[in-house]
Amino acid sequence: MVRVVRIHEHGGPEVLRIEDVDVPKPGRGEVQIRVKALGLNRAEALLRRGTYIETPTFPSGLGLEAAGVVETVGEGVDGFAPGDAVSVVPPVSMTRWPAYGELVTFPAELVVKHPPSLSWEAAAAVWMQYLTAYGALIDIAKLHSGDFAVITAASSSVGLAAIQIANLTGATAIAVTRTSAKKQALLDAGANHVIASEEEDLEARLKDIAGSQGVRVVFDPVGGPIFEPLTAAMSPGGILIEYGGLSPEPTPFPLFAVLSKTLTLRGYLVHEITGDQGRLEAAKAYILKGLEAGALKPVIAKTFPFDQIVEAHRFLESGEQFGKIVVTV
Repeated sequence: MVRVVRIHEHGGPEVLRIEDVDVPKPGRGEVQIRVKALGLNRAEALLRRGTYIETPTFPSGLGLEAAGVVETVGEGVDGFAPGDAVSVVPPVSMTRWPAYGELVTFPAELVVKHPPSLSWEAAAAVWMQYLTAYGALIDIAKLHSGDFAVITAASSSVGLAAIQIANLTGATAIAVTRTSAKKQALLDAGANHVIASEEEDLEARLKDIAGSQGVRVVFDPVGGPIFEPLTAAMSPGGILIEYGGLSPEPTPFPLFAVLSKTLTLRGYLVHEITGDQGRLEAAKAYILKGLEAGALKPVIAKTFPFDQIVEAHRFLESGEQFGKIVVTV
């Protein structure tokens, strides 16, 4: 029997339960991992609340990221052995392959031997943030040196990963956050410019920073009214990549900006990368190289013990974090 976190109904953090269950042996092509740390993501809060793109069958496990030691390998698995230090690329289905547990099982193609310099906490904070940012900025937008890139919700783990990737590429990273409370932390994290959208004129500041060149790439999980000032400051042929919907307000379609500048507004899911083996291998190579060089370095907001998973989810939903929330097992 091992401890796992499950939900039996939708609701707030209090519906998370730690339970003892029997975990079956890994199947063909699977790897079983003794977990040392978990990375928390907003997707898990959405699944818990019943607003995620995946609908669970109760009781349901959850969780997308883990790091630990290989316990057992299933038939047909090459390249992994018991004792290997590994971390997990987020699966398409977290109810099929949940990460919240002492012992978890994943398809071998989603298991990665991470650089030995990474702590368990850092290793559990790698793949969702860097794959999401890489897929949007490098794979899709082809971000390059000299570009201006706007990163909204910049103090999130994905936002910080995007700042680091923009710096690695030689682009100018413009971080957008709601208030100036996290401004200095964002500058310290590598942002070239920081705009507090509730305190400043976003369009005017963006135009002042990017000048006549304009902003070519916007990476946004917010939506809502921010679309109008963002697109107003974009360059002809620019691309806005939307990967979330945090704003509770309607999102206007900026018709004339899109028409006059031939802009691309593109929805994006990290599953585009994780579900395509060729693109995933390219992403892993890029991220591992950046981690080994120290150019990519996960920012940990706060660490909780496994027994405090409810408190960890409350902190996740508070919006107070700067970087990734990690749970140690």
